[in-house]
Amino acid sequence: MMRSSKLARLVALLLATMPLQVLAQPIPAGSQPSAPAAAPTPAASQMQSQVLAAAEQRISGLRTQLAITLAQGPQWDAFAQVMRENAQTTDALFRQRAADVQSMNAVANMQSYAQISRAYGDGIEKLAVAFQALYDSLSDQQKQAADTLFRQQAAQNAQPLAAKSK
Repeated sequence: MMRSSKLARLVALLLATMPLQVLAQPIPAGSQPSAPAAAPTPAASQMQSQVLAAAEQRISGLRTQLAITLAQGPQWDAFAQVMRENAQTTDALFRQRAADVQSMNAVANMQSYAQISRAYGDGIEKLAVAFQALYDSLSDQQKQAADTLFRQQAAQNAQPLAAKSK
């Protein structure tokens, strides 16, 4: 039980920060989201493509670093799908926030941030569950590689922002 709790924390540390940093980038002027029934603007589609491309790059990199086998495909696919869904969900929320930020009062601003934080937390929880199933299917060598990779990422993310920019 302790191992799975530790694993969930490592998954959260590794995967939580990457998409947030990508999604927290400012949205260029003119790329505000359209109404749900309308087609997205070209700039919005391009920005979404960049977010999804970053998620796909992360997925591809992890697959290579963990040396996922054909037999591990179903567990990997489930994990990767949660990553994609999380990227889409948080991207949509960041876009909505960016579109509304100029008209939000302080309370609406805090509520918007809380909504993003809840979605992010829920997404990480789903990701940790999917990763547990994948981790259980890994060989000892793959588990060791995952543990090392996640520790390194957690250590990098634990550094204060000022130390990272030096």
